[in-house]
Amino acid sequence: MQTIKIEMIHDIVCSWCAIGYRHLQTALHDLEGQVEADLHFLPFELNPDMSPEGEDIVAHLGRRYGWDEERVMTYRRDLIPKGLAAGVHFDFSKRTHYYNTFDAHCLMHWAEQQGRQVELNEVLIPAYHSEGANLADRQALLDLAARAGLDREAARQALVSGELVQPAKQKMARVATYKVRSVPAFIFNETDFVSGSNSPEFFLQYLHGQLKASTTAA
Repeated sequence: MQTIKIEMIHDIVCSWCAIGYRHLQTALHDLEGQVEADLHFLPFELNPDMSPEGEDIVAHLGRRYGWDEERVMTYRRDLIPKGLAAGVHFDFSKRTHYYNTFDAHCLMHWAEQQGRQVELNEVLIPAYHSEGANLADRQALLDLAARAGLDREAARQALVSGELVQPAKQKMARVATYKVRSVPAFIFNETDFVSGSNSPEFFLQYLHGQLKASTTAA
């Protein structure tokens, strides 16, 4: 079995990141027994300057892109079936706000150190997109860490100590070298950069190419 390192550049509040992650997982499932994914997550902040209380999504899209409410509703109507097809449930009656996600990315880094980054991501996706969790609230984040099987008190200590800030910023600096304009994006085996949520078929074909290249190189 071939091991492929995959680093996903993402933000938890990004709808297309959740969809892209599920598309990748579908492709990996189809290659079960052929590919073992060494999966990691790299932070990208869509809203680095957002206040702790977050911002109403409709108001935010209007301010940022000039979208009126009708445009937002149309976008949501188109997005919901795409999410469901990928296995992501967007509940906009609960997911009403965007949030600053720096602490969430710090927690993801800490979870990586515990070998449970994927498990935490699996919890964060429905917590935000389906339940509307405030990802800028540390108590909410600690509850979600515990839901992912992590030690709540150890996670709290890591967050309040500030020890996670520099490693998270170092990862963001690395992401910046790729000149990422939108997420999700993916780095395969630390060299190949792929942008976009793509489709399961795209990822399947791409991973087949990675397998073939590795076999040829060997």
